[in-house]
Amino acid sequence: MPSKHLVAIFGGAVSGAEAANQLSQKGINCVVFDQNNLPYGKIEDGLPKWHSKLRDKEEGKIDEKLSHPLVQFVPGVRLGRDVDFEDIARNWGFSAVLLAIGAWKDRPLPVDGADAYVGKGLIYQNAFIYWFNHKHEPGFDHVSYEIKDGAIVIGGGLASLDVLKVLMIETVQKALKERGHDYNMFQLDRSIAKVLDSLDLTLEDLGIEGCTLYYRRRIQDMPLSPFPVTSPETLAKAEMVRTKVLNNYATKYLFKVEPLHVPVSTIVEDGHLSGLVFKETKIEDGRAVAIDGSEKEVRAPYVISSIGSIPEMITGIPSKGSSFKIIEDPACRIEGYESVFALGNTVTGRGNIKESMSHGREISIRLMAQHIDSIDTSVFEDGVEDNRSHIADEVDGIIPHIKSISDSQFDALQERIRGLQEANGYDGDYRAWVARHLPVRLE
Repeated sequence: MPSKHLVAIFGGAVSGAEAANQLSQKGINCVVFDQNNLPYGKIEDGLPKWHSKLRDKEEGKIDEKLSHPLVQFVPGVRLGRDVDFEDIARNWGFSAVLLAIGAWKDRPLPVDGADAYVGKGLIYQNAFIYWFNHKHEPGFDHVSYEIKDGAIVIGGGLASLDVLKVLMIETVQKALKERGHDYNMFQLDRSIAKVLDSLDLTLEDLGIEGCTLYYRRRIQDMPLSPFPVTSPETLAKAEMVRTKVLNNYATKYLFKVEPLHVPVSTIVEDGHLSGLVFKETKIEDGRAVAIDGSEKEVRAPYVISSIGSIPEMITGIPSKGSSFKIIEDPACRIEGYESVFALGNTVTGRGNIKESMSHGREISIRLMAQHIDSIDTSVFEDGVEDNRSHIADEVDGIIPHIKSISDSQFDALQERIRGLQEANGYDGDYRAWVARHLPVRLE
């Protein structure tokens, strides 16, 4: 018989599903709330749709974990919008509350006044990739973007490379179609350069300037390698991987890169962001330092900021900077609450759930495998498996804080859960629900 516990988990994607898996395997009842109809998070909305096999595999893992008899799913419930956090944490009577809500908010572009031009020349990465992943779906009614040649991308990690690929794939696909060449996204994903070579065409022939990545540090400093840097030798290996990944991406997808540049101010014309002023930088003591007098104006049809994601702040949850405030212990307990804990990308810095890191590294490894022929990725795979083993340790750290509840509390919670499920049309059959709500897939 399962123990008389009921744990609420907000967020059903990688971290939340794995937490539910670990707890249910120990006989603990869980209810997983997700703000969307489907629990896949950035696997569905942030991993570009050309990674269809990886997406399907990762979503299959989530489905398996959330189909356990001790796991209930509640779709369409967003913490802070549909249910109040403090009410949930203090009054509902859950044995514990786990926050696995991820990092959906873009880190603000650090240029004074830039955010005044969101939608007027400034685009943030999360919304942009969401549009790209879903724009083919019938009835898509979210913010849409018109792809224009010559865009600026600010960033330097794998997410910014995804943005560059989207820009180049969309731009080249449109130009080729105008010439009577119909290539789909998956063909161009393999290599834009090879497609153009096969047609004896260049970007110049197509009238395409291409987009440009601006990065504040050197190419070898880009966060493109999961290698742990513990010595001069591992640093050299990591720098080699970073450089090779970037060069292979740029060679295949034909975008440009301007390292050692930092944006410092906006260029605004007729109420529209029409570019940025950059300063060159130099590396001093491991930091990128702007060089006075090196300013230059760069105009573009729009700027896409891809400098990282942070959790969205929720009323009642104490915060520190751009993350939730936690007690620095293995369980990542939210300050001020005895049985509320943070998981995955909800936490930054020390105490970050290893599972989320593992997942990020696994995706990095798979992406690298597509672009690096000479590097043995088995070392990465071993590291991923090692990190996965830490998930059980995290759950073990939380379990001592999970409270037993009475039969009447358990029954009252079940009634609340059923009410939320029914309000969203969910009948308790998880697999059938997923089948009805899965978006249209491209072949």
